Amino acid sequence: TISVSAFLLNRSSDLEIKILDEEQRKALTWDVERGAPNEIIPEPWQTCNCIGGWHYNTDIYEGNGYKSAATVVKQLVDIVSKNGNLLLSIPLRADGTYDDREARILDDLEAWMSVNKESIFGTRPWVRFGEGPVAEKAIKLNAQGFNDGQYSNMNYHDIRFNQTGKYLYVTAMGWPEDGRLVIKSLAKGNKYFRKAISTVFLLGYGKLKARQTAEGLCVLLPKPTNKIAPVLKITK
Repeated sequence: TISVSAFLLNRSSDLEIKILDEEQRKALTWDVERGAPNEIIPEPWQTCNCIGGWHYNTDIYEGNGYKSAATVVKQLVDIVSKNGNLLLSIPLRADGTYDDREARILDDLEAWMSVNKESIFGTRPWVRFGEGPVAEKAIKLNAQGFNDGQYSNMNYHDIRFNQTGKYLYVTAMGWPEDGRLVIKSLAKGNKYFRKAISTVFLLGYGKLKARQTAEGLCVLLPKPTNKIAPVLKITK
């Protein structure tokens, strides 16, 4: 949903507090400012972030300093894979309107979400939140957060998972140039997903060729169908 000043995705809660320990998170919703932990958190939590500053800043607009829609999507997918919610602020001008660059970001977000929303809304974390270079790093929070620089380094090697009762969703944080995507967590004989996988669907496209090997689930993608990230759908 889009409100006057925020783009709210996935789940919401009534009271968000910054810097909580594990016991406190059982009673209050943990709010991570401009960042995310690098693990699945058992209790629902939230990130507050902004595409620019917390208030409208013409210098950010003129310097083309907004986060791109691709960066926002990467952050959203990562947060959802860890049981979180993204509260995204779109700073407004004094007359209550957003500018042309913000409009393009929102349009790009809408285009991606209109096709891939089933992999976000109503989903929950899988047994692993992800794999790849960023997932394997020890990315610490700074005070109440402030580690969202991690998203600028993500590419198709960085993969995130989430699920419903029937489907596993696999999102790569980019499109491989040769169209070959390898998901190591779904390799033949893996301990996480014991069912043999022979059919994979790309949201917004259709059925893809896939083969499980010792290296991983190897999927052949078509030419990019969106500007941001492919989402695979696998029946559990």
